[in-house]
Amino acid sequence: MNEPLLISVVVPVRNEASNIGPLVAEISAALVGVAHEIVYVDDGSTDATAAELQAFSASYPLRWLHHVKSCGQSAAVLTGVRAARGIWIATLDGDGQNDPADIPAMFARAMQSAGPILVAGHRTRRRDTWRKRISSRIANKIRAGMLGDHTPDTGCGLKLFRRDEFLGLPHFDHMHRFLPALFLRAGAEVVSVPVNHRARERGVSNYGTLDRLLVGIPDLCGVWWLMRRGKRPQVEIPGS
Repeated sequence: MNEPLLISVVVPVRNEASNIGPLVAEISAALVGVAHEIVYVDDGSTDATAAELQAFSASYPLRWLHHVKSCGQSAAVLTGVRAARGIWIATLDGDGQNDPADIPAMFARAMQSAGPILVAGHRTRRRDTWRKRISSRIANKIRAGMLGDHTPDTGCGLKLFRRDEFLGLPHFDHMHRFLPALFLRAGAEVVSVPVNHRARERGVSNYGTLDRLLVGIPDLCGVWWLMRRGKRPQVEIPGS
């Protein structure tokens, strides 16, 4: 059996062929000297994403998996984490807007915690359209008010956590938007750190404002129910 690595970088993508090469090179450069792998999950792409992944897997520590049909970002992240060999998982979006250079600092912050932790990126200066920025700001306030996750930017794809702790969470479609609340429910510390955010240079977005809103409302209610039903008993061992 292969020895576990320190970090696996999991990248879900759909129709991001033009971004594969540049982003893989950036991830590899950011983690020079660190035992790592890059795990891409091609979520049912219909462009040349698969061919690009195959080509770059010969030159980088890159493995990739393919969903025959698109199942969404959360399903792709779960597939990647399950396949990963790293003790720690770093996730980021495959569109090039997240900066892999932020991963080492996020990992350093995680090492300061003695217990379970999720380190979430906070895009303090977003390079998105005004529509995306406003809708995200409203959604974050509503979500934080209902769930109390104290996280200013749950939509940021840059997150870092231990693989085993993620796999112990409840998994469902669109869960990636609620990871801070789910980690808090499991008793973990959640911290947000400022990260770089870049304008998209290649390709087009696969996500719209309306579709995220429509699925977000019932998801928010479901996670609110999970938070209310989550109990963490204090366990004592008699005689210890």
